[in-house]
This record gives sequence, structure tokens and C-alpha cells, in this order.
Amino acid sequence: MLQCIFILSDSGQVMLEKQLIGHKVDRSICAWFWDQVISQGDSFKQQSVIASPTHYLFQIVREGITFLACTQLEMPPLMGIEFLCRVADVLSDYLEGLNEDVIKDNFVIVYELLDEMIDNGSPLTTEPNILREMIAPPNIVSKMLSVVTGNSSNVSVTLPGATASCVPWRTTDIKYANNEVYVDLVEEMDAIINRDGVLVKCEIYGEVQVNSHITGVPELTLSFANPSIMDDVSFHPCVRFRTLGISSYPIICAS
Repeated sequence: MLQCIFILSDSGQVMLEKQLIGHKVDRSICAWFWDQVISQGDSFKQQSVIASPTHYLFQIVREGITFLACTQLEMPPLMGIEFLCRVADVLSDYLEGLNEDVIKDNFVIVYELLDEMIDNGSPLTTEPNILREMIAPPNIVSKMLSVVTGNSSNVSVTLPGATASCVPWRTTDIKYANNEVYVDLVEEMDAIINRDGVLVKCEIYGEVQVNSHITGVPELTLSFANPSIMDDVSFHPCVRFRTLGISSYPIICAS
């Protein structure tokens, strides 16, 4: 359970503070953290989990912005890091980038997003698809309306239908004029060749990127000709596969 989230600028200034439970975390923890950054440099910034005198800290850095979460309670470290990564991804998507000026200009939206993404220290709604229906992304029209009406809130009064869906990453009742699926295979190869031109070591990294423009929530099957060569594979939550070993399953996606 997280107790507090701080967002720090590249100079160590606290731009945003979100207290998550009744026990308030003092900002002095950020001063201690930044003192360690200054004294230890990059080696300290590379540590994802840090033990301070009073709290355990989780940190990630994106575009010079530091996301810092605090807890005194036992919790899986990976959950804290993964949640901060999702927060950074959502903010980058909403604000079309991350920097000090953008976060300060959209302080209200950032705070509203954190309100919806975490509840009483535990992750709640983290799917960008649902969040976009709940909180309108910033644009010129919304800013003009907030000035005219005096209402700075961007939160919808109705709960998105996808909230209770088993596929929350996809908008409910979606329809397309043309049913199409776009598949991109992205591959990268790292190879070591000795002075005689002999291949010493070779590793290939790949991604299957699928963009589905099919009405409803269909199931798409993807089969590999030689899946036995695949190793260290990770999947999006929409993927369902048979647990008979990596060499014997087709991938089924709830698109």
C-alpha cells in the first residue's frame, strides 16, 4: 500500500504531492532523497527501491521528471514500480509529453488522474481507455469552458461502460466502417562478430504490434510457424494462450 506520491522536477522541486491515506508523509523525505541524488549521482538514481530512515521509496525517472512513491508498509516492490511506470505513461499520453511546464500548466488534470488511478494506497483504474472517458484530455475548448464557467473539473459525471468489462482496454460498443487489422512485426538484432568475421553471439528481440479496427470484441488467432525459438515472452492482458508450453500454442487475443 502506497502512502504518498511526489512528482519532482529535474532540480528537485516538489511540483505535486498526493497523499493517499490518513497518515501524511512529510515533504522532508523529498529533501533527504534529493540530498542523496546530489551526493551519490547517477548510481543512486539507478536504484528503483531505496530504504530511507523512515520509509521505503520507489522511484522512476522520465524525461527528467522523478516520480517518487513512499510506504512504511510491506508490499511487493514490483507493484510500486509498475504503478509509477503506468502513471508516467498515462501522463505522457494525456499531456503529449512530460516536462516541468506541462505538469504545472495541467496541475488539475494530473491530480484528477491520480485520484482515479489509486484509491487508499492501492491501484484502481489504470487503463488509459477508461481514464479518457472519465477525464477529458486537455485542449483549448476545455480550457476556454473552464474559464467561462468557472468549473475547472474535467471528471465525467457518468461511469464509463468499460469499467466493469472483462476487456477494459477496449471501448464498449465500438464500431468501424471498415473491418481491418494492422499487424507490425518489429525486430532488433544484437550480434557479436570476431575479427575473423565469425559470429560469436546473436540475440533477436521482437514485438508483434496489432492495431484492430474490427467492430465489437472479436477473438483473433495468431499462430507462429516455429514458436520453439521464442524465449522470455511477455503478453498484453488481452492475450489468452494454452499453457502447454511455448512451443505448442496459438495466441488468442480479445481485440
